[in-house]
Amino acid sequence: MAVKLSVQGMSCGHCVGAVTKALSEVPGVENVVEVSLDRGEAIVAGQPDIGALIAAVEAEGFQAKPA
Repeated sequence: MAVKLSVQGMSCGHCVGAVTKALSEVPGVENVVEVSLDRGEAIVAGQPDIGALIAAVEAEGFQAKPA
């Protein structure tokens, strides 16, 4: 199963790396498929809790919501 999030506030490659790392540490995430700076979205594979994904992104200083 893939989960897509809309992520706001990313402005550089470092931001993408921070979001990728944060998402990869959420229980239930099998793989971070993509974090796109251009599209402002993140896609993860697995069966994580959506709230935990959003909390992980927000803990890094960005805004997230289901896409």
